[in-house]
Amino acid sequence: MPTSVVVLAGGLSHERDVSLRSGRRIGQFLTDAGFDVTVTDVDANLLAKLTDLKPDVVWPLVHGAAGEDGSLQDLLELLDLPFVGTDADGCRLASRKSVAKSILKAHGIATPEFALLPQMLFRQLGASGILSAVEHSLGLPLAVKPDDGGSALGVTIVREASELPAAMVACFAYSDYALIEQAVDGTEVAVSVIDTGDGPRALPAVEIVTDGPYDYDARYNAGRTEYFTPARLPEDVTERVQATAVAVHEVLGLRHVSRIDLIVDAEGTPWVLDINVAPGMTETSLFPQAAASGPGVEIYADLVRAALP
Repeated sequence: MPTSVVVLAGGLSHERDVSLRSGRRIGQFLTDAGFDVTVTDVDANLLAKLTDLKPDVVWPLVHGAAGEDGSLQDLLELLDLPFVGTDADGCRLASRKSVAKSILKAHGIATPEFALLPQMLFRQLGASGILSAVEHSLGLPLAVKPDDGGSALGVTIVREASELPAAMVACFAYSDYALIEQAVDGTEVAVSVIDTGDGPRALPAVEIVTDGPYDYDARYNAGRTEYFTPARLPEDVTERVQATAVAVHEVLGLRHVSRIDLIVDAEGTPWVLDINVAPGMTETSLFPQAAASGPGVEIYADLVRAALP
């Protein structure tokens, strides 16, 4: 009997459409590799489906807070179902950007200075004084982003103080907590890390070049973004970037697969911006591009086998 795999996709987050596309694509790869695959939505019927199917492995590909904050992983652990990806504890650490950044700082891994401000604080104290303190302490430019979630939803690069209020409104549309960090200029790269049993290793870095911000539209609609795999970096910088990504994976206790987003500054220093425990798997997503330039489509089957008990 072929190994049975349930791919979880969809859910109710703002990234539902991306998740469904990721799930369908991985489902096809695994079917082609000989697995018995079911792609299913995360809805009120999920528990009954999992009980009925009794899969050998589950691959959760629900993006955003609901799929990457550890709650879905907690459920799978409660059901004693093996799954691809980081366990619940690691997801909790990685999914909250502020928590992950604090841990990375404590381990000497470069990440931009930041402040975490809840929407409630603005309601209590008023925006003017808080934003003035932010500008004075962190300077400009700044990146304003939700503390959880992904796909650049609610993210704004602020280069003038007058842009801060609108950036906060955009951020609070997606989260009650705003992460405001110093924006680093440089080369934007993504490094995927895999571990199929022999320890974590970095795939080729993907360089991202856009005709504007690398926002939701630029990420998932072809034409606005150009990718270079491997990234056009000096060899020593490439090694530094990949080593940083592996260090992040290890420090946060991640498992099987992750994607680390970084900016490489003019001095060649990689600054960690974000950690993804359920990276996108669409046609334009970064992990598949790295895989195509490295181990190939076989890696998806290898990840499923690594999750088997």
